[in-house]
Amino acid sequence: MWGQNKKPRQTAHIDSLIGQNTEIHGDIIFSGGLHVDGTIKGSVIAQTGEDSVLTLSERGTIEGEVKVPNVVINGSVIGDVHATGHVELAAQARIHGNVYYSLIEMAMGAEVNGKLMHQSEKGTVTETSAEEVTAEEA
Repeated sequence: MWGQNKKPRQTAHIDSLIGQNTEIHGDIIFSGGLHVDGTIKGSVIAQTGEDSVLTLSERGTIEGEVKVPNVVINGSVIGDVHATGHVELAAQARIHGNVYYSLIEMAMGAEVNGKLMHQSEKGTVTETSAEEVTAEEA
């Protein structure tokens, strides 16, 4: 239909899964799709040149920095989130850190305890305080 916003194409393909009863200490570097139901204590980084997707379920927790092009968060992140593509914050999302994004979508109930920093294609960063963005605007 005309005038509808199109979301970036995200793959539903999961290459790696971290289960609910799994806890990993250390950094994870991946490509493709990563789904996290468990706990990661370390950074989660996508290989450069890949159009990777990180999906963090409501049962998942990441304590460290996230650097992935496309991110879908419904769990807890303690650390900064860097996404060059699309960030989707579902209703259960809790982020304690800054979010660096190009395109962001927030459901009502999502929580960011930090700054929202818009990155343009040129690499410039524009700061937006969390108080300035409501779930309806994002």
